Amino acid sequence: MEGIQLSVEKTGTKNSVSIIKVGGYIDTTTSSELEHALSTLLKAGSYNIIIDLGNVDYVSSAGWGIFISEIKGIREKGGDLKLVRMIPEVYEVFELLEFHYILKACDSIDEAIKDFERTLGPVTEGSKVAEVDMEAAHSRGGSERRESAPRPESGRADNLEEKIRKIIGQDPEIGTIQLIRTLNTPEHGNIRLGWFAMRKLLKKSGLDSKKGRALLSSGR
Repeated sequence: MEGIQLSVEKTGTKNSVSIIKVGGYIDTTTSSELEHALSTLLKAGSYNIIIDLGNVDYVSSAGWGIFISEIKGIREKGGDLKLVRMIPEVYEVFELLEFHYILKACDSIDEAIKDFERTLGPVTEGSKVAEVDMEAAHSRGGSERRESAPRPESGRADNLEEKIRKIIGQDPEIGTIQLIRTLNTPEHGNIRLGWFAMRKLLKKSGLDSKKGRALLSSGR
């Protein structure tokens, strides 16, 4: 990974739409640069914003948090923020966290521009969904979809953590999304778990790193 690359340009009728093109990855170490670019546009009165994520390989909770925290204020000003060109891996997390109920995603920049040109005007009632804060959005990955870690039956040895350890033991390179999908199969009891809940369990078990998984595979 090589950090983050950013560029900003104007487009649309009378340059009424701003595009922030992002490359690299968005996490706790790079999100401040994106946040600064977005804040600069808002301070300049630009409220119709497209975030081009076509060259972004990964978005952490810090990155999603920027979009969620700003969307309410943007819509109150009569604008909107749309995400475009997300790669499949990023879009999977976007859907898994149910952010598609809060943020509009488009396949292309042209589609987002046309959408802006159709909808420019007063904020609608529908935009009230943006009042969801980041903490509530995290909960969408768990409680609202019943994806929080289920409690194992009393005295049952094959509990959730042991299932996760078994799956990772068989495939140490398995990713978080694939691990969630594997748990949600008949073989493993159709357990539904959110992305944040899964990351929390992996961290608790020491399986959120290659080193921890290597130790598991070696039987230590």
